[in-house]
Amino acid sequence: MSTDTDAVLYTDGASLGNPGPAGAGFVLQTADKTVLVERAIPLGHTTVGVAEYQALIAGLSEALARNIRCLHAYSDSEFMCRQLQGKYKVRAKNIRPLYEWASKLISQLDSFCIEHIRREGNQRADALAKQGAKQAKQEIA
Repeated sequence: MSTDTDAVLYTDGASLGNPGPAGAGFVLQTADKTVLVERAIPLGHTTVGVAEYQALIAGLSEALARNIRCLHAYSDSEFMCRQLQGKYKVRAKNIRPLYEWASKLISQLDSFCIEHIRREGNQRADALAKQGAKQAKQEIA
């Protein structure tokens, strides 16, 4: 991690079925690992890809609201990370607007990087995403 990082963001999305009741989760913390905020977000009925982007967008929005300028993000969605790194094209019509929204938020930061991590390294965000999906299932029922 570079020394100019103000905060670290862990994000994850979950869908009970794909598509199905979905949730997003994120943990925003300082560079020294003090948790600033963590959130589970029910998303209704959608895909895991949409949930992954919604988690990132929610975390980016929170970081910007807190005047964070340099952010290092982690996600266990290799596909989303590669899209945001410019390594994969965004072809899915339902993902394109979310990719553009995330990119617009990222452009407001002075410094941003996103890295793919294994699910084991993203346990809290994963738990929050699953919690959001369970809440969505209850709301849909």
